[in-house]
Parts: sequence; C-alpha cells; structure tokens
Amino acid sequence: MPDTDASGFQERFYASSDGLKLYARDYRPGEAATAGRLPVVCLPGLTRNSRDFHPLALLLSRDTTTARRVIALDSRGRGNSAWDENKANYNLTMEAGDVVTACAALGIERAVFIGTSRGGLILHLIAATRPDLLEAVILNDIGPVVETEGLARIRDYLNGGKGPEDWNAAADIVKENHGASFTALGSDDWREMARAIYRDIGGRPVADFDPAIAEALKSVDLSQPLPDLWEQFESLSRFPLLLIRGENTSLLSKETADEMARRHSGLIFQTAEGQGHAPLLHLSSIPAAIGAFLATCG
Repeated sequence: MPDTDASGFQERFYASSDGLKLYARDYRPGEAATAGRLPVVCLPGLTRNSRDFHPLALLLSRDTTTARRVIALDSRGRGNSAWDENKANYNLTMEAGDVVTACAALGIERAVFIGTSRGGLILHLIAATRPDLLEAVILNDIGPVVETEGLARIRDYLNGGKGPEDWNAAADIVKENHGASFTALGSDDWREMARAIYRDIGGRPVADFDPAIAEALKSVDLSQPLPDLWEQFESLSRFPLLLIRGENTSLLSKETADEMARRHSGLIFQTAEGQGHAPLLHLSSIPAAIGAFLATCG
C-alpha cells in the first residue's frame, strides 16, 4: 500500500472482533532500516487520534541509527475508525480488545507501547490480560488513579460551546481551553494541536470523534473518587516503565506518581515542563527521554 503523503506512513484498515472498521497509521513497516528492533505502538487519549503522535512517529521512524516501525491507532469512534452504533462499547475493556486485534492484524507479536491518558488506562488492562504483547511501556500523564478535578475539566471543555467556524478559530479555542497549563506552547503549536483534534470537512474544522464519547462524561459522578487500577498496575510493574507527567497536569497527581514509583522500583520519571494534560511528546526534552528509554528495549 503506498504512503498517503510524503510523511512516511501507510494507512491500515482492519476489522474489530465485532466487525467495526478500525484504522491505524503505520510508519515504515517491513523496512530493512527497522529490522531487529521492536515496533512502537501508540494509543491516544479519550477523544484524540493517531495524529497526536505524528511528529513523534516521524522522529522515531526516521532516526538515522535506531529507526523503529511506529504504529499509531485510532480507537473506535475516533479519527478514521468507524463510530459504534452501540455506544456502550466505548469502554476500556472493548478498546483493549481492539488493541489486541490490531496487533494480530498488523503482525505485531511484541512491542513497546505508548499510552496517552485513556490509552495508558488501556495498557493497564492489557498488562493484566495480554502481557505477552508488552516489552516495555511509556505512560503519558496517566496512572492507576484519575483525579476527578482533571476529568471534570475534560468533561466541561468537550461539552461546552459550539464548534469553530474556521481554522484560526479552532486554534484559538484550543489555546483558550489549554493555554493556562501549556505555557510552553507557541502559536505554531496551537495550530498543530488544532489540526490533530479537528477534521477538515469542507474547509471547516469539526471535532474528530463520536459526540457520544464526550456526552457519556456527563453521567459520571465526579463527587466521588473514581475506581482505581492499582491491581492492574501490579501487572504493569513487571515491565520497564517510563512515566511522563505534565508539570501543570490536573489529571495525574504527584502523590499517585510517587506511589507508582514506590510500587515499581525501576520506574523512570520525566516531567514535561510547561505542559499540562496530556503532554505533547515531540517537544522539549521528551523525545530525548523516550529515545533513551527505547535504547534499553529490544
């Protein structure tokens, strides 16, 4: 299958276990330059998609000495993956199963996984149910405990206001929602983030996910602590683990990060300075930290 553009990835479509059409970006599959190194599989956040990982995927797949195949997935209902008529299927268990299906469809027997936000929660489940797929894990601003304050912020901006009229307005909205916690970003970064979040339909930006995913947050009782995944984290603690935490995040508390380090003696911790939830992985010192971590993997 030819590259979709000059950016070095191929489009992959495959079917979920219940027949839904799912999508992935596949950077440098089957090339000699990546032979002998395990691929990297990227799982996005709640309403995000494979475009979030594009700059990082280019860095990792085009490295002149340690290039790796990189696969970035669109979860069901997001990006180029089909929307599910059964909205109850937008849950961690079903989405973890979709990741397993993707690995089988794309010939991935073992990989290093990067999970941003909800993608990291999915990796907690995969560690408990399919640990054979994991060589190492990078968690991007997520852990076994999700802070209700952070989830409330996500709920409110996903369900608030109308969509932008044009791409300048889209960048302004993204900056309005996240500017206070992403002080490290410049104007180009905001435009790039807008292009990752919105899809161009007839020249107008449209949020690139099934609205039912955001709607479901309205029914979550955030006056009570959310269920934790410490039991599943015990399975994750068997693998090399890099934890990236946004300096200004409201979703992953320092207390949870410290407890993760206590329970996983080999955990490597990296702060994304000037960033909130969830950090952009191609900025500042983060690519170097990821590169150094990958150098210790297969």
